[in-house]
Amino acid sequence: MDAYASLRAGYPQAHIAVLTTPPFAGLFAAMPWFDEVVIDHRAAVGNLRQMFRIRTLLHRGWSQVVDLQCSNRTQTYQRFLAPHDLRWVGTAPGASDRLPDLSGVNNVRRMTMAAETAGGVAGAIPDLDWLAEVKLPGLLASTGIEGPRLARTLVLVPGCSPAKPSKRWPAACFAALANLAMAQGRDVVIVGTVADRGAGDAVLDDAPDCIDLIGQTDLAQLACLFARSGGVVGNDTGPVFLAARAGVPTLMVMGRDTNPDMSAPVGARAGWIHRESITEVSPDEALAAVDRL
Repeated sequence: MDAYASLRAGYPQAHIAVLTTPPFAGLFAAMPWFDEVVIDHRAAVGNLRQMFRIRTLLHRGWSQVVDLQCSNRTQTYQRFLAPHDLRWVGTAPGASDRLPDLSGVNNVRRMTMAAETAGGVAGAIPDLDWLAEVKLPGLLASTGIEGPRLARTLVLVPGCSPAKPSKRWPAACFAALANLAMAQGRDVVIVGTVADRGAGDAVLDDAPDCIDLIGQTDLAQLACLFARSGGVVGNDTGPVFLAARAGVPTLMVMGRDTNPDMSAPVGARAGWIHRESITEVSPDEALAAVDRL
């Protein structure tokens, strides 16, 4: 969001489009920094129909492309599908404005550096008022958790990428944390995608009084829920970064698979606990840490 705000501040009258995948389209459509959301289905390179679609998109007459992902896929787009004279800010070997080696640089700073190279304004502060326009899930409203009560609610993110299960703090630890918070009179909500169903159920087995919103929020609703809650605790996964940027007290639990230098959450009240083994982080320690934030 810092990079998006930077670009919009640098180009207040420009038509700015964002290329993203279907799960993120709703979130980007709710943001105030973009005029258009374009979908990339991330098809295999051999899918000529989709490759031609991306080529057509890149030949629409853009003044520049700002590559915030800097992946092998976007390098392929730059090399084979984009016009040779199109300004391209990124790490692709053929980029006109090639970024330096950003190994070890926090992901937020990496993206703002790209935005500033493209003409964005340094230090632009993202306006998050748009989150107030998002409606929360009906299930949450039916529980009566709103206003001051929601402001004390703890939101847990027990899932993460299926490709990295070792990044998950054990479900028993999330459950113990939830029970500690509920013993203090706080409500606890568990969130995630349908892919996180197993991780969420494992927490609910030992903390059945949690409110289960897994698979019931889109990303815009999730951002809104985070912004209005009292705190968020989760693994090294996308929603935790979203919570951190929303300004809510946010704690990321990390093990050996996460490098805090690159992947620590960034926000006014964001923090993390890092141990060689993620199982060494105790629920009491986590609750105390998020409360300090």
